[in-house]
Amino acid sequence: MKRGVLRVGDQAPNFQLRDLDGQAVTLSEYRGSVVFINFWATWCGPCRVEMPAMEALYKAFERKDFEILAISTDQQGVAVTRPFRNQLGLTFPILHDSDYRVGLAYGARSLPMSFLVDRKGVIIHRIFGARDWESPEAKEIVRAALNAR
Repeated sequence: MKRGVLRVGDQAPNFQLRDLDGQAVTLSEYRGSVVFINFWATWCGPCRVEMPAMEALYKAFERKDFEILAISTDQQGVAVTRPFRNQLGLTFPILHDSDYRVGLAYGARSLPMSFLVDRKGVIIHRIFGARDWESPEAKEIVRAALNAR
């Protein structure tokens, strides 16, 4: 994967990362769905704050059309992300990018950073910093992406 700054309108680079159970997950397997990609770490205060709202957003939409992939940049991997997930009761997939290969490919220079990818794999939003993902505005962004054909 090459490094660079991805912009709205760019194709989202495919990646393969491991989840909490060690299973390989690729972005391409979600083609046809809207995918919310979030780069974060357990040590990042704003990341911790936005996670419950991301969980609420995750539960607001059906799985067949919408997925969240939370990509942890923690070097300790599962040792820190599993207790974090359990503590907050998160149900969306947590993937591990401990060498920051995917983060660099996406140009995620600060945490948290999120990307919304449409059904065709095109980046339609690039969001720096934490947001209230439970807000009507956030839900409308996802709804609009789901309704676009």
